[in-house]
Amino acid sequence: MFHRYASLMKGLALPIILLGIAEVWAIAVHTDSYTLAPPSRILVAGLRAFSDGSMMTATWQTLGSVLTGFALGGLIGVSLGLIFGLQRPMDQLAELPVEVFRAMPSIALLPVWMVIYGLGYKMEVAVITFSTIWPNMVMTRAAVRGVTPRLLEVSRVLGLSFGQQIWKVVLPAVFPGVFVALRLTLGFSLVIGITVEIVANPQGLGSAIMLAREAMDPGLMLAILVWTGVIGVSFNIAMNLLKKHVFQRLLSQGTPA
Repeated sequence: MFHRYASLMKGLALPIILLGIAEVWAIAVHTDSYTLAPPSRILVAGLRAFSDGSMMTATWQTLGSVLTGFALGGLIGVSLGLIFGLQRPMDQLAELPVEVFRAMPSIALLPVWMVIYGLGYKMEVAVITFSTIWPNMVMTRAAVRGVTPRLLEVSRVLGLSFGQQIWKVVLPAVFPGVFVALRLTLGFSLVIGITVEIVANPQGLGSAIMLAREAMDPGLMLAILVWTGVIGVSFNIAMNLLKKHVFQRLLSQGTPA
């Protein structure tokens, strides 16, 4: 236990030192900035935003869009990756359309999504979903192609159905690659969601950042940015816990199709 706390304190040492330097510098300079604020002012602004409920309201709006888009993009992308990885003819047929859509910048397509869905929740979810399908699909397809063909041959000899082959042979083999894809795209979903809210969607943390900037409140603006970073770290911790306690247990148990 002591070693755990000692390791934690070592990890916190550099951030604490940097915060102290920033605070001392801000006090020594005695200047008002419309873009920067000392850590104490950021903390006060963040606490004020939490106390009046505005921070949590914006957080739930962002999380609703981000998690929905991530789930849809992950489901579609992983499914397509499994199909294209196992069915080479379909993969060859879809290769050109996939490469074309994958190369399209998701933010550049904002006008298209705005025409289809208007402003709001649906538009943001559509952008996040479109953005996360392709990395999930590409990494899953690559993981499936890395499965030893002999494993599939043995599963057929044992009389496993196609669904059982997927669940008991393919998924355990490709799980590390798929998990990396999901973990990366979850953080990517947050980035895309915040960007969409800054550019075009008047809700969530991204919109709150722009409102704080327009109000010339750098303390609040930076407090929201710090809180966004905390959310990103929390996503990473949550995904690791899911991997350890849920995904691997499900895959180790397996179920007949």
